[in-house]
Formats: sequence, structure tokens, C-alpha cells
Amino acid sequence: MKQAYRRWVCGLLACILVLLAVCGAVVYVVDPCLYYRVPDKWQPVLFNERYQMAGLAKNVEADTVLVGTSMAANYRSSWIQETFGTSAVRLTIPDGYYSEFDQVMNVLFRTQEPERVIFGLDVNTLIRDESGVTAAMPDYLYNANPLDDIQYLLNKDTLYYSAYTLLSNHWGEGDTIDEGFTWDRNEWWNHISALENYDRPEIAAEELPADAYRDDVAANLAVAERWVTEHPDTEFDFFLPPYSILFWDKVIREGRTEAVFAAIRQAGQTLLQYDNVKFYGYLMDPEIVTNLDNYCDYIHHSGGVCREILAMLQREEGRLTEENLEETLANWREFVVHYDYDQFWDERFWIQWNAEHAAAP
Repeated sequence: MKQAYRRWVCGLLACILVLLAVCGAVVYVVDPCLYYRVPDKWQPVLFNERYQMAGLAKNVEADTVLVGTSMAANYRSSWIQETFGTSAVRLTIPDGYYSEFDQVMNVLFRTQEPERVIFGLDVNTLIRDESGVTAAMPDYLYNANPLDDIQYLLNKDTLYYSAYTLLSNHWGEGDTIDEGFTWDRNEWWNHISALENYDRPEIAAEELPADAYRDDVAANLAVAERWVTEHPDTEFDFFLPPYSILFWDKVIREGRTEAVFAAIRQAGQTLLQYDNVKFYGYLMDPEIVTNLDNYCDYIHHSGGVCREILAMLQREEGRLTEENLEETLANWREFVVHYDYDQFWDERFWIQWNAEHAAAP
């Protein structure tokens, strides 16, 4: 009886081990997170940036790397390649925290040394602390320890996405890395959308002090400084993504004007100390930010603006330096503080606007 029971247990364990081995083999071969390789026999299915950026950073060789939040998601790698004449990849973490970007950068520089890193320095993420970080970034995909890869290979979710990847390719619905994670095709880029998706706040009773974000900005910039100092042969192009003019309406009404300008100044003064850094202020470009037809809400701009910014980066237009930083900030503060935001809620403004645009060739 004991011998039969022992054989049954051993058989059960053997079956379990075989099933685990099969599951691990399927995940390894299909590799839905692109952790080991970019597939050449089928198209990947891009489903989660936090799970798949490690693989893209490690396995897509690129001389130019663009990194950022959802504000960077609609920059096609092919556009970057066309603009700079180099191989390129886009690495995005939506609503990303600097600790999360640090994980992506660690993987990137552990496996390659790009010539240029372009980083979207979102003001909304620059000024916040790390208290909102979740466990959404799987450490086992980003660390250098191969032993915990078992968490990837024997994982019901990755097994599911392995099957989903194969089925999607069977149905002809795989993705390309160039278009993966872009989301601009299904949006209406128009001032109506921008205004409808903007909740105008009440005017704050008090102004936030200028140093309100100082410590959080310093902590975030310390992460970026480490990238810069540890990789002196890489050029880092930091740019302030151009939120629409409605962002500045929000900042002013919430009493955050001095605090936001102080944060931008702090970023400029910190980053411009380094010889391998260039800093660009597209958040303060009036031609882009005042044209609400570029936007679908108060901050996110169209792919057309992405192409425009790439061209400006290539020409070094909008570059901030130690010499022009203070003057640029002062001029822009004067512009946004005295801007007529109420016109966007005035029917007469839009009647005139429609008449002018209807008459335009």
C-alpha cells in the first residue's frame, strides 16, 4: 500500500514538473514581454509598458533613445530615426515616477550605451514625490539577477499572453514596435476636445510658496543627474513637453504659479551644469501651446506636434542655456500671467475664430 502511494505521489510530482517545464518552455520561446529577444518569426503583442519596457530597452539596439510618460508615447521610433539619422527606440512609462524610469535606464545602460537619450521632463511628474509608486513594475524583469527569472517563466499571466501573442498573429493582429503603445489614432485633436476634457478649477484663496516643490524636484533631479554623471559619453536632451495653455490657466487658478516656475528654474539650473546635457523649454512655446487644436485635453498633444518637436530638437531650437534661462522664464511668466484665458469660454471668441479659419486657404 505504501509503495503504491509512493508511486502515485512520485507520478503526480513528475506530471507537475513536466507541466511546469512545458509552461516555462512556452513562455521562453514566445517571450511575450520581449525579455530575451525581439521575435523575428512573428509580431509582438504590446500590452503593458511596465512589463515590456525592460525587454525593449535590452533587446532593441538604438543610438537614440526617447524616454518619457504618455506625453512621449506618440513619438514613433521611425520618426526619431528619420530625424536624427540613427537607430532609435521609444521607451515609455505612462504616468511614470522617476524610480520607475531609473529601472528602465538601468536596463538600458546595462546592455548598451546609446549616443543620445531624449527625456521628456514632464512638469507634472517632476514636482511630485514617490508616495504614489505602486508595485506595478516587476523587479524580476529589471534587475540583473537571472535566478528570479523563474517568476517570469512560471507565471500564469505570461503564459496567457504567450497564447494571446500566438493567437493574435494567427489572426493577423500583431503589433509593430514602431506603432506599439501609441494612442493618437483614436483621439480627436481639436480645441473642443481640449476644453471638454479640462476641468477648470476654482481660484485658490492662497498662493503656494515658491519652494513648495523644491525637495521633491531635487529628489527627482538627483535620479536624472546620476544618469548624466555615470554616462558622460551619452548626450542627454531633456525637454519640457508642451502642455497646452490650459495647463497654465490651471496653475494660475490653483495658486501654483511661483512654485511651478521655481521648479522649472531648479531643473534648468541643476541640469545645465553638465557638459553632456541640453535642455529645451517647449512648455513655453507660444505657437504650440496656444493652439488648442493640437490637443485632446489640457496637456496631451498630437503626433503632428511630436514630429515638430523632433525637428526642433534636431535644429536645437528652443534650447535653454545658463545665459537665457532667467530671461526666458521671466518673459513666459509675463505672458501666461496676463494671458486672456476667459476668451476660451466666450462664445464671441469662437464665432470670430470660426470665421477666420473658414476664410483661411
